[in-house]
Formats: sequence, C-alpha cells, structure tokens
Amino acid sequence: MRVNTDISADATDYPFQHSVVVRFGETDAMGIAHHSSYILWLEETRVAFLRALGHPYSSIREEGFDFTVLEVVTQYRSPARFEDVVSIATRVSDVRGATFQMDYLAMIGDEICLLGATVHGVVDKNGRATRAPAWMKSLLGSA
Repeated sequence: MRVNTDISADATDYPFQHSVVVRFGETDAMGIAHHSSYILWLEETRVAFLRALGHPYSSIREEGFDFTVLEVVTQYRSPARFEDVVSIATRVSDVRGATFQMDYLAMIGDEICLLGATVHGVVDKNGRATRAPAWMKSLLGSA
C-alpha cells in the first residue's frame, strides 16, 4: 500500500480525538513546535485510539502482532506554539491484507495545523508480514 494523501479535513470523518499540550522542550528557538514533535503526537493519538477501542498495544502484541510504520506524510498548515492545546483526530482509512493506513487531523481551536497519515505493516512475532487482525477491517466506515 502506498500512502493516500487525500486526507480529509472534515472533523466529522474522524471517530476519535486526543489532545496534547505543546511542551516547551518541543519548541524551537522561535517558540514553534518542532516538526518532529508532530510525529510523536500522532503516535500518542494512535495508541490512545487503539486503547479506547479495547485493543491496547500490549494486548495487540500478546495476540502476536506488531504494527510497523512504513510511511509517514505530514502536511503542515499552521504552527503550534508552546502551551497550545492541539486536538488530534484519527481514523483507520484503509486496510489491505498486511497493511493499513491511519489519517490524522490536528487542530488548534478551529484552525487546522496539520493533516497527516501513517501506513503500517502488520507483522508477526518473527517480523514477517501477516494479515491485519480481523477487528481492524470493522474500523473502516466507523466515522
């Protein structure tokens, strides 16, 4: 699967939302969140989403799966600054065999600061590609 960069900017398309507060250590000399901070926020949101679905990452690993990041796309729209509250919405937008894509919409108030996507490979305990868990397909269209 190649990442689909047609990422929705409509908040109603996303079934889950998680908030982060920009920490001082995540900013650069201009007081703006460093671009690498967003990747960590997407991961934090993804893990919180899975936990909220009843699939904490620890149980996913106990089931014999790992989700490796294969691709990341970020489209920065507006900067996040120290102490901003960034609301990040996410959804599973595609599942194909041993891969799936998650989309992200990050907002500060009513302003989009980032659209993003991550593509993940599903692997077994030996690091070999395997089909995504059955419950993952049920997440499509849950928005």
